Amino acid sequence: MRRFASLVLGLLLSLFALSASAQARTAPPFANWAAVVVAGDWHAHSGAPTEAFDNARRDVGATLAGLGFSPDAIRQYSVRPQRYPAVKPGKTDLRAIHADLSALAAKNTAGCLFYLTSHGAPEGAVLDEDILPPSLLAAVIDDACPARPSIVVVSACFSGVFVRPLQRDDRMILTAARSDRTSFGCSEDDKYPYFDDCFLSSAPTARDFAALGRAVQACVARRERDTGAKPASEPQLWIGAGLRPLLPLYAFPRAPSR
Repeated sequence: MRRFASLVLGLLLSLFALSASAQARTAPPFANWAAVVVAGDWHAHSGAPTEAFDNARRDVGATLAGLGFSPDAIRQYSVRPQRYPAVKPGKTDLRAIHADLSALAAKNTAGCLFYLTSHGAPEGAVLDEDILPPSLLAAVIDDACPARPSIVVVSACFSGVFVRPLQRDDRMILTAARSDRTSFGCSEDDKYPYFDDCFLSSAPTARDFAALGRAVQACVARRERDTGAKPASEPQLWIGAGLRPLLPLYAFPRAPSR
C-alpha cells in the first residue's frame, strides 16, 4: 500500500513539474519585466493645457500590457495624477520613479522598460518643473536595473541627446528626434504627439521591439510629410550589440487568428 501511495505521489509530482515547465515555456517574454511610463508635462507648445502626454502615458501603459508585460509590473506617472483616478498614476517625481523602478525590478528581474513622453530641450527632457539630463536618466536606470536588458523610449524634442549617454551593450534606445531636431504633435488639440501616436499604431503589427522601432521611424516620417512638418524630426534607434541578437526572442504575443 505504501509503495502504491509513493508511486501515485511521484506521478503527481512529475505531472506538476511538467505543467510548470509548460507554463514557463508559454509565458509571455516580458512577463518578468519591470516598466514605467511617465508623462513629464501637461502644457502644449503654446503654454495652454494639453492631454497629449497623459493620453500617451495611459495608452502606452495599456499597450505594454497587451505586449505581454504584467499589469502589476507597470507603473504610470503624471504631473497631474489627481485628474486620472481610474488609472491612479503616481506623481511625476524622479526620486519616486527611481524608487518604484528599483522595487519593481527587484521583483521582476528579467528586464526593464522606461518610457517618457514630454517636451524636450538640448539639455534633456522636461520632468514636471525640472529638466531631466541624459546622464541622470542613465544613472537611474543603471542603478535600478543592473545586469539585465533594458529598453528606453524618450518621446520629446531634441531627445536624440539621450542616445549616447544611455548606450549599453544590453540596451535598446528609441527617441522621437535627433539631438538637434524638434518633434511634433504637442498642441492643445493633439490627442498624442506624433511619435507616441506612431508607437501606439505600429505596435499591433510589429514582431518585436526592434521591428517596432523601425516601424515608428517610418510612421513618423510619413506623418510629417503628410502634415508638412519641417524639418524632419528623424527618430533615432540604437540597439546594443549584446541585445541585438536576443530581441527576436522577445517576440510580441499575438491573438490567435479566427
